Amino acid sequence: MYRTGIIIMSDKGSRGEREDLSSQEIKRVLGDEYRVELYEIIPDEKDIIIDRLCHACDELKLDLVLTSGGTGFAERDVTPEACLEVIEKLVPGIPEAMRLYGMQHTPRAMLTRAVAGIRGKTLIVNLPGSVKGVRESLEAIIPALPHGLDTLAGQSSECGQA
Repeated sequence: MYRTGIIIMSDKGSRGEREDLSSQEIKRVLGDEYRVELYEIIPDEKDIIIDRLCHACDELKLDLVLTSGGTGFAERDVTPEACLEVIEKLVPGIPEAMRLYGMQHTPRAMLTRAVAGIRGKTLIVNLPGSVKGVRESLEAIIPALPHGLDTLAGQSSECGQA
């Protein structure tokens, strides 16, 4: 079971003015193999995002942190910039796979600025803010996540397949 955090970036959600539907979809798609130990809705503020990501990685030492929201073109969308300040190693294949898969459903998938990377032994992945975007992005990466998380934890021995 992978210890997981979900951090939703939403000004309105953090003020209780909008219901968070993305986290429900994340939990549904992840299933029982992932145990959510952190769930927060925070404003689109770079310093707050950095603080909460560092807390999830350095203090809680979660295996996986999924963010949702703040990856678009709006002025307040700063999730990727915050993540780039936190992560130690980029994992570009994850957002590339999400965009490629998403573009099979809508050309707008190319507009996400999502990033993914590693801090310590935690994988951080930015997801879009929409329920549909969350679902499609997770569908794209779920098959590979367990191997990546096991490798990060030092529990996977062989990457090659026969």
